[in-house]
Amino acid sequence: MSRRTHGDRDDDASDKVRLDKWLWAARFFKTRGLASDAIDGGKVHYDGYRAKAAREVKVGALLRITREDGEWEVVVKAISAQRRGAPEAALLYEETEEGRKRRELMAEQKKAEFGIRDHGLGRPTKRQLRDIKRFTGNW
Repeated sequence: MSRRTHGDRDDDASDKVRLDKWLWAARFFKTRGLASDAIDGGKVHYDGYRAKAAREVKVGALLRITREDGEWEVVVKAISAQRRGAPEAALLYEETEEGRKRRELMAEQKKAEFGIRDHGLGRPTKRQLRDIKRFTGNW
């Protein structure tokens, strides 16, 4: 009878990672809690279906992740339960071409909607406030 130590792991056991943990390791969310909340809120879809946090991630799965910076559509390339640096995290997935184009288009639209205003427009200056108060009689 052989005893396994903490360092010994089966290959198939190391490939089993929860979706919330993978999203955290791939740096889509800062914490596992935020990843779990996003999943529970319907912001993450796994192969076209609404996912659950405990869902096991498999290589080749298509994930659609909605965040404040846009909607990411990625294919899982590798499995990891450890959060590492951004260059290593980027190797865990590959963004689809269609998803990247859609996200860039949405970013451009958002930037255009924000608008550009001329210098000096916006909040009134002290002088303008005095003039407004004199005009309205609230002085």
